[in-house]
Amino acid sequence: MSATPPISRGRRRLLLGLMLSGFVLLAGRSAQLQLLDGKFLQGQADARHLRVVQVAAHRGMITDRNGEPLAISTPVQSVWANPRELVASPSDLRRVAGLLNMQAEHLQRLLGQRQSREFVYLRRHLAPDRAQRVIDLDIPGIYLQQEYRRYYPAGEVAAHLIGFTNIDDHGQEGLELAYDKWLSGKPGAKRVVKDGRRHIVENVENIRSAHPGKALTLSIDRRIQYLAYRELKAAVKQHHARSGSIVVLDNRSGEVLALANQPAFNPNNRRHLNAANLRNRAITDVFEPGSTMKPFVIAAALQSGGYLPGTQIDTSPGLLQVGTYTIHDMHDYGVLDLTGVLRKSSNVAASKIALALNPRDVWRGYAQAGFGMSTGSGFPGEADGYLADWHRWRDVERASVAYGYGLSVTCMQLAQAYSVLANDGYRVPVTLLRRTNDRLEKQTVFSPAVARSVRTMLEEVVKPGGTAPLAAVSGYRVAGKTGTVHKSQGGGYAKDRYVALFAGLAPASDPRLVTVVVINEPSRDEHFGGQVAGPVFSRVMAGALRLLNISPDDVSLLQTRLPATEGPA
Repeated sequence: MSATPPISRGRRRLLLGLMLSGFVLLAGRSAQLQLLDGKFLQGQADARHLRVVQVAAHRGMITDRNGEPLAISTPVQSVWANPRELVASPSDLRRVAGLLNMQAEHLQRLLGQRQSREFVYLRRHLAPDRAQRVIDLDIPGIYLQQEYRRYYPAGEVAAHLIGFTNIDDHGQEGLELAYDKWLSGKPGAKRVVKDGRRHIVENVENIRSAHPGKALTLSIDRRIQYLAYRELKAAVKQHHARSGSIVVLDNRSGEVLALANQPAFNPNNRRHLNAANLRNRAITDVFEPGSTMKPFVIAAALQSGGYLPGTQIDTSPGLLQVGTYTIHDMHDYGVLDLTGVLRKSSNVAASKIALALNPRDVWRGYAQAGFGMSTGSGFPGEADGYLADWHRWRDVERASVAYGYGLSVTCMQLAQAYSVLANDGYRVPVTLLRRTNDRLEKQTVFSPAVARSVRTMLEEVVKPGGTAPLAAVSGYRVAGKTGTVHKSQGGGYAKDRYVALFAGLAPASDPRLVTVVVINEPSRDEHFGGQVAGPVFSRVMAGALRLLNISPDDVSLLQTRLPATEGPA
């Protein structure tokens, strides 16, 4: 075998020269890229991979007065796609559609219709684990975006008050809408490096920090709110009523401790939402208050100085002709003092008193108690109600307004008006937010003596012989008034459609709570305010007084129990 001929010295030099030349070229090119073209190339890389992304900021929490959450924001993921980049087989799309609870055909149409776009939401507000399963499919062109979803722990119990947000986290109803700017957070921004599939691989710098929305503390007590909601719902169901409302007010501070309506809705699941159920009827719906207005004409009479509690009114024969209009009582009550007028709820007596008074003075008492104007709660869509100017009152209007026809109020307005009687004659502003300032603007409506006198009279309404013994609360003195109103219909009044009302306060000796119950169109079998609304008032007021540790003030009841608690050990 012949040996391999050795490489000649010339060929070796040629190879070394070529290698040296290649090295010099590479070194030169590297120097060019690093020193001359470095900034340009870095800019090109940044343009392809360096991005500024938004940092989501969560919405402020809404809590009750004790810090219990009523609305919170939870982190979720939204799945989106860039149709221009999307590379997916039919089987991949079927897997994505399954994870998103979509039909594969619908997903294909969605992407096909938006081929010209670079951003298309496939599904908003997914739970993080399910969103991660979509990304784990590793399909180019499908990405995640962090967002926040609003959750309402109390559900429909506080739905009308809290309201809800839309999918973009903007308030749409209730206090979520009224305080949207306060609750909304300010998103931040950061610069990141993304890979070829737009996954973030590095956080470069924080450009602007995200600022969460501010918290909102309501005046509502979640315990009393649940109690009010439960009892109202049971009553509406029991009496086959069309709707109902209830307001529980701390008369000293003007804070609303509970506000509920029926029918309600679940703000956490609005797929089959009935728009009619969204109304916060306690604030937006008006009705004629009926006999719940009589304490205010009695107060006006006492305030005038022309009447005393013992002043007697002859109501025989149980009807009164005013022009062409006849005012009726349920029975011929004969002669009644002012307490009897409220106990028996005499329309005739209330009309006679109103007709004997200066209409301007009567109107002033109504208006200063808050009738015919917004309570100023700040709730979206709050109704003003209606109270005609006294100059426009004919005799029939002067008479009918005295027993609650010819004007309109909301449940909230009626509660505020009764707080005037509870507060020894002065009115305080109503609020849905927890008050931190004890200095309140108080407006005098009636003298303290007049307010206390009317309260004493109203205690007789819930005693045997009154119109609302079912509104009594064991251990507490209760003052209140019933109302049973024929609903207006076609320019007149329906004979078989009613609104049943009860408005009251407790403890009557030193009032702390005012509660108004409105049941709209209960069944004909039981439609009187004392029958329908009175028991709701009793149960809610009893529970609220216990929850707030308010001491009983029914001395007679305490005296009967005293011997049983004393004696030998």
